[in-house]
Amino acid sequence: MSKRTDSNLYTMLFAIGMVVIVGSLLAFVFSQTKPLITQNQKIEKQQNILYAMGVNENDESSAVFISSDKAGAEFSKYIKKQLIIKGAEVTENNEAYLINVKKEQTNAKNGITRKLPLFVGEKEGKTFYIAPIRGKGLWDAIWGYVAMDQNMVVQGAFFDHKGETPGLGANIKQRYFMDDFIGENLMSNGVFKGITVSKSNNDPKNIDKNDNEVDAIAGATITGDGVAAMIKSELSQYVPYFKTLK
Repeated sequence: MSKRTDSNLYTMLFAIGMVVIVGSLLAFVFSQTKPLITQNQKIEKQQNILYAMGVNENDESSAVFISSDKAGAEFSKYIKKQLIIKGAEVTENNEAYLINVKKEQTNAKNGITRKLPLFVGEKEGKTFYIAPIRGKGLWDAIWGYVAMDQNMVVQGAFFDHKGETPGLGANIKQRYFMDDFIGENLMSNGVFKGITVSKSNNDPKNIDKNDNEVDAIAGATITGDGVAAMIKSELSQYVPYFKTLK
């Protein structure tokens, strides 16, 4: 018996059997948890979108999402339309939040017309247009949601990252940085300019909202440049749609 178990054939068959068993178990677990994962991703996107338009549970200094158990109801309450912009075509689609921004960026690089999701919200008699954006930080992906009015003036923003340096680039998701974008104009004299994250802004209290600049995070130059590049490359895609609102 020991000779059989010591053979190369036995070892190979045992390894194949274990791979099949473990693979089947992993496939089963994935199939059972996939609906929960998908639902959690949906809730997270809803929280991000709502945060950008000012529906959150912030305290005096910290950024706090609306709780996950309230997200669905609040999303339905405040988000009046979900749009998909594809070239000159604009359609309503209640699953616009499912669009994979990274995939659409790749499509655009390959010459395929990109789908741009846009969420139209209303709060206290004011209309918000919230766009998802994605870019590159120092170490990995960064992303966010930016809420604008019809003139492309920022009304709120949420940023996040995959692997930026704690205490430095990771601070793009801190409230003091995100709040600086509120009121900033993306346009300048009718031309899209974006917002620069500047080390030489000379406006530490961010009073000037027409300079297309916010203060940089100390020690996080590359991440800040990534945020600025992300805003410029992504939100410029929406300019033709905003021109139709005039």
